Amino acid sequence: MTDTLMVGVSGVRGIVGKDLTEGVVARWARAFGTWVRENGKGETGKGKGSSVVVGRDARTSGPAFAAAVTAGLTSVGCDVVDVGLVPTPTVQLAVEHHHAGGGIAITASHNPIEWNALKFIGPDGIFLDGAEGTRVAELAAKPAGYGMREAGCVTTDPGAVERHLDAVLRLLAIDVEGIRKRKFTVALDAVRGAGGPVMRALLERLGCEVAGINLETDGRFPRPPEPVPENLGGLSTLVRRAGAALGIAVDPDVDRLAIVDETGAPIGEDYTLAFAVRAVLGGQADSRTAGRERPSRSARPPVRPSVVCNLSTSLVVEDAARECGAEVVRTPVGEVHVARAIVRLAAVIGGEGNGGVMYPALHAGRDAPVAAALLLTLLARDGRPVSELVAAAPRYAIVKAKVARGPALEPVYAALRRRFADAHVDTQDGLRLAWRDRWLHVRPSNTEPIVRLIAEATSGAGAQELVDEGRRVCAAS
Repeated sequence: MTDTLMVGVSGVRGIVGKDLTEGVVARWARAFGTWVRENGKGETGKGKGSSVVVGRDARTSGPAFAAAVTAGLTSVGCDVVDVGLVPTPTVQLAVEHHHAGGGIAITASHNPIEWNALKFIGPDGIFLDGAEGTRVAELAAKPAGYGMREAGCVTTDPGAVERHLDAVLRLLAIDVEGIRKRKFTVALDAVRGAGGPVMRALLERLGCEVAGINLETDGRFPRPPEPVPENLGGLSTLVRRAGAALGIAVDPDVDRLAIVDETGAPIGEDYTLAFAVRAVLGGQADSRTAGRERPSRSARPPVRPSVVCNLSTSLVVEDAARECGAEVVRTPVGEVHVARAIVRLAAVIGGEGNGGVMYPALHAGRDAPVAAALLLTLLARDGRPVSELVAAAPRYAIVKAKVARGPALEPVYAALRRRFADAHVDTQDGLRLAWRDRWLHVRPSNTEPIVRLIAEATSGAGAQELVDEGRRVCAAS
């Protein structure tokens, strides 16, 4: 394996032709296929659970890598179900639909155009966790040719996207008729990834008029593909030109969604999850109280619903949950950590502050179509435009920085805890120091030899002050 290939808990990524070649892709696919066989039916014999769902985003290296993945999987006896060019959440749902042993999504998500990656999905439709990913890496380190047996077969599944959209529209939390009555005009930017046809189809089925840019699926990203405010100038212009009620942008594999308000102002990805929380929990509160008598004094108090997010997610999500009577549970950074906690706690909703909404009524994975439908449900029910919804809630500023990583972080953490002795301390993932209206998170990067510092406060100056103090302590320790 190449020295610079980036191996994570749930997959591998690298620069195409340099770190990630067809040979490397085939090796990792063989390893994952072997893990699927071990996980499902031991080392011998084929049976239920030996199939693997394979899908890809629109990157130009996708077709060649899909062929390499298929060759690797079938060489170790796995059957392949090819769903084609689809969103990553569609692959996850197809794994569950086919009762497959796992899935591989070929996508580098929001990474620049020269990157690609393999994301490994378990039989439950959730990305692999630490122990599972470690086992796949061990198998990938073995010499080529291990575990050879009767080759698997390949079938296609052209209906995966349609099943995905049908499932979204059947969700009880989605007010399909209410959205259709509003006849929203929605501006859409899919960055020429996998999301153009999927998101357009969803919006049109919801009765929206779609004004789109970058809806082609050729993988030739016209801008940096991450849907952060600085990359959404074209969408902002489109919103104003079309007189749209809002703009939405998705990343290349359609698991993250960012919002532009009706004035053309990007509002930040954290609001995607905050609005989704209000859509789900606000609707539940309405249904619980509509037409019911006051409960008796002897009735048991209701259990507070849980909302799960990671340690670096904005306080706007916490505020939304609190307003709806829910408690927030925070996890280490990483989608799989959030997903596992959602399942463990039977949480109502969860996600990440990067625009990733995870609604377990469908599945415990980030899903931009779900996020869009919940957002439109909130707008249809509330009646206010996006800008007024934002203005009605507390505002925060987030500041991020990074510093070189030293030989040990424990002295840094200890010094920060002494410096901020009045803070609530969380050590699940590095060190998070929190107060009611601000926090500082210091953690080692999983992909670079650096320490990441991220702070949030009610003002940019307040957040910058926390980051500066964290940087000073790092330098002094």
